[in-house]
Amino acid sequence: MIENTSQVWTVMIVLGLGTFLLRFSFLGLIGSRSLPVWALRLLRYTPVAVLPGLVAPLVLWPPATGGVTDPARLAAAIATVGVGLVTRNVFAAIFGGAAVLYLTPWLMGL
Repeated sequence: MIENTSQVWTVMIVLGLGTFLLRFSFLGLIGSRSLPVWALRLLRYTPVAVLPGLVAPLVLWPPATGGVTDPARLAAAIATVGVGLVTRNVFAAIFGGAAVLYLTPWLMGL
């Protein structure tokens, strides 16, 4: 536990200012202008790049199993990618992966 509250408040204020300045740089300074085509093209791929970075550790090293890869999670991830590639539908991929995630332990007898 941190006993020095001034240090905690200093860190909170600095982080708040940093967050504000980062958001203001996009919204306040260039918010009224249109972005160049090359920047819009690059920003289109941001969710595609971030989502695997968030999901991959939860599939490969889930905290619920102590960091051991779970066959049900791995099968669900593979099914989600497969359904998404075949149907080109996000909702079908999500529901297909969820179905595999819940049916795999039942089929394996776990």
